[in-house]
Amino acid sequence: MTNNLYDKGNLKNLSRLKKLAPEQLQAFSEFNNAVMIEGALSKKEKEIIAVAIAHVTECPYCIDSHTRRAKAEGASLEELVEAVFVVAGVEAGGVVTHSTHIHNAMDPEADDSLYRRSNLKNLVKLNKFAPQGFRSYSAFSRTALKEGKLSGKFKEIIAVAVAHASQCPYCIDVHTKNAVKLGSTNEELGEAVMVTSALLAGGAYAHLANLIQSYGD
Repeated sequence: MTNNLYDKGNLKNLSRLKKLAPEQLQAFSEFNNAVMIEGALSKKEKEIIAVAIAHVTECPYCIDSHTRRAKAEGASLEELVEAVFVVAGVEAGGVVTHSTHIHNAMDPEADDSLYRRSNLKNLVKLNKFAPQGFRSYSAFSRTALKEGKLSGKFKEIIAVAVAHASQCPYCIDVHTKNAVKLGSTNEELGEAVMVTSALLAGGAYAHLANLIQSYGD
């Protein structure tokens, strides 16, 4: 039994899936391959999104494999780092926007609907109660999303993908609007979401290597 839960050697266990769940393995492989082919987004762009989403799911196997694939498709280290900072910015934003529910919970007359755009008016309260932190968050979020090695448009596409992975409806709404404003198409956004879907499935798939290892230990 290894003390390292994330030993690359564990991945050899995935070869057993052909016997353990052949139909499911084939369907997953076909799904994953279909999502990652060139389309409205290039293979390079899809692999950059995959690296970003792998940081949302915190799957080291996925980070490793998609970083290598992104590099092979021509992605630079600077581009990948910028993409992951988009993840950090959007995930921070998910926490901040969901803080609006704290104020709703304290208000007995608040609307029972958990996800109304009007809830966002409560963000002014966070700015009031934690002004220094809120201002610093706002500056970080703007910096993470601004044009750099990656275009502002592509960063917003990544942000839409991340928002779906983190399941933040406020983030989905604002970043979809931003992406469209910068010229993103329905096809680009749809493909980005499908990469996200494949990566969330892929995180579970990759961790089967650990399940099989633990079962045998």
